[in-house]
Amino acid sequence: RLTMALAMKLGLAPMHFWLPEVLQGSTLTTALIITTWQKLAPMSLIYMTLNNLSTTTLITLELLSSIVGGWAGLNQTQTRKIMAFSSIAHLGWMITISSIMPNIMILNLMIYLIMTTALFYSLILSKSKTIQDTTATWTLSPTLTTMMMILLLSLAGLPPLTGFMPKWLILEGLVAQNLTPTATIMAMSALLSLFFYLRLTYTTTLTLSPNTTQTKLKWRFKPNHPMLLMGASSTISIFLLPMTPLMLL
Repeated sequence: RLTMALAMKLGLAPMHFWLPEVLQGSTLTTALIITTWQKLAPMSLIYMTLNNLSTTTLITLELLSSIVGGWAGLNQTQTRKIMAFSSIAHLGWMITISSIMPNIMILNLMIYLIMTTALFYSLILSKSKTIQDTTATWTLSPTLTTMMMILLLSLAGLPPLTGFMPKWLILEGLVAQNLTPTATIMAMSALLSLFFYLRLTYTTTLTLSPNTTQTKLKWRFKPNHPMLLMGASSTISIFLLPMTPLMLL
């Protein structure tokens, strides 16, 4: 019961149906809070009650979550729904390793929170609510466009970016525990997520929308939002991979 209740709170499959709809019905800032801050309490409970949770149920839930998170995200055009299914897939990875190596779960959670904050901040700054909106990001800031591309690839888990670290450590932990079939399914499901991240990357950086002369000069305006959080989280989301040995100490 506790396992299923926590899965419902986190939005793990098959209790994930509320998360995409709630995110789609809220603002980008509220969606950021739901996908980051709201995960801290249930993940803390999972960490504290690991001995009372069913390992078999957790592994079943994580496999479902990683597959559903990748599969259902393929057909989405709204950035908030894409981020919702991305969240479901990432949480699946965290829950996989929770019963085997809880310290890796905490590391994964921290990296997930930082990467998601950075990407949501980019979406808030560029006011991108749909994939079509991301095609006009370059008019606002070419630098932001480049950062969004790298952040998306980091979320997808491509080396040499930060997002590769948790996937690498989790797969290594699963193989060390003779859970090679689980690790294989997880790695294959990551390819599904990679597809919709690459689609967003393509529309953001390689597709140009029709623009008038006025919109091409939007980058001259000063941003209305404070940029310190964006700068810090983006830097960590990109350059943390070489620090992996220090984090495992």
